[in-house]
Amino acid sequence: MNQYVKSFLHRGLIFGGFGPIVVAIVFMCISFGNDDFCLNALQILLATVSSYLLAFVQAGVTVFNQIEHWSTVKSLLCHFSTLYAAYSVCYVVNSWIPFEPMVLVIFTAVFAVLFFAIWAIVYFSVKATSKKLNSQLKG
Repeated sequence: MNQYVKSFLHRGLIFGGFGPIVVAIVFMCISFGNDDFCLNALQILLATVSSYLLAFVQAGVTVFNQIEHWSTVKSLLCHFSTLYAAYSVCYVVNSWIPFEPMVLVIFTAVFAVLFFAIWAIVYFSVKATSKKLNSQLKG
């Protein structure tokens, strides 16, 4: 099996369990603020399974940044498209956002802006740290 596939699966299995924990905390917080908050068993099951899969994918896609023969743009676009697909499907399936064109456009815009902003911050932070470490090694 490809080393990147193994790494994807390994990371996903390690961190996937955090998704249902986050969903449980969110549901608990909502219930504190809304006395009429009620979920049926299917909603709980769907949220639990989909949040596990979402966390699994979220952890696994970090492997795209480590494929050395890929360009930065290719890894960035694969990372973005995989996460966008996972989040949008999860949110629509759980009815966390309605399946309406304008809502999906807004979701896409917000997701893209946040993704690229976070990616840029991480990218330039790592680049600055690498430059600093390399200068310390040379001098």
